[in-house]
Amino acid sequence: MKVEISIPEVVSIFKEVQKQPEQIFDMIRVEIKDSVSRYLSKMMQVELTEFLGREPYERKKADTNHRNGSYDRRFTLKRIGEVEVKVPRDRKGKFKTQVIPRSKRYEDEIRQDLCLMFLTGVSTRSLSMISTKLIGRKISAAEISNANKELIAAVERWRNRDLSQESIKYLFLDGVCFHMRIDGSIETVPVLVAIGVTETGCKLVPGLQGGDKESASNWREFIKDLKKRGLDGSKTTLGIMDGLPGLERVFKEEFPKAKVQRCQVHVAKKVLAKVPKKLKQAVADDMRSIFYASSKK
Repeated sequence: MKVEISIPEVVSIFKEVQKQPEQIFDMIRVEIKDSVSRYLSKMMQVELTEFLGREPYERKKADTNHRNGSYDRRFTLKRIGEVEVKVPRDRKGKFKTQVIPRSKRYEDEIRQDLCLMFLTGVSTRSLSMISTKLIGRKISAAEISNANKELIAAVERWRNRDLSQESIKYLFLDGVCFHMRIDGSIETVPVLVAIGVTETGCKLVPGLQGGDKESASNWREFIKDLKKRGLDGSKTTLGIMDGLPGLERVFKEEFPKAKVQRCQVHVAKKVLAKVPKKLKQAVADDMRSIFYASSKK
């Protein structure tokens, strides 16, 4: 069927656009969605033709599988929004399209964006509220939580990765507190952190683990986990940490060939705490010149 539009109708459309210029962008978006919907549906029809090995209405001997209509499905694409497609079926139910991922309602790039926004501090509820404006479809808080589960799995794989190929020469050890949601409330949780410097001068984070930084047993468990994952302690020559006596003792026992150095930040804070206010800047500048001296002398 051929669709024709008259000149008066075109004039009427342009008059409406002049009153509300933003309407033209809505029209464009609708047109793009329809085009993408038809394109994806056609691709899946071609895919089914390839799967069956014959064109529609073409018959072959000994063929027992046939086309069996289609079903409607919605799928959300980045920068386009939600589109409606027709997924073709075969009579035996063996055809599985590769055009649109099975059991997914939006493309993987959207999941990555949701995870990134979640990492920056946007809550699942807030993401659900703004999802319609961002991607053209409301995404429930449960969907966002499911997307973040994949992120958590990736983090755990990274946290437990093999360290046998890393030659870590210097090891910074410290405890850091993070705000975490636990049972519906925000709690301050201490985390043990190790930052390594390799023989080539590259920095990396070999490990993160929840635990009390004042506890020697927690630090020992943390260091043993690093070694279990392949960290070669014989290549570590220096450990940098604050003045926790339990940590220094554990480090010397686990890395008997390495030396221990007090963290410059902690040293500076303790010194400046005993300096009159009017002398703090001068003392801080002098300490900095010592820390960055070209030689020990």
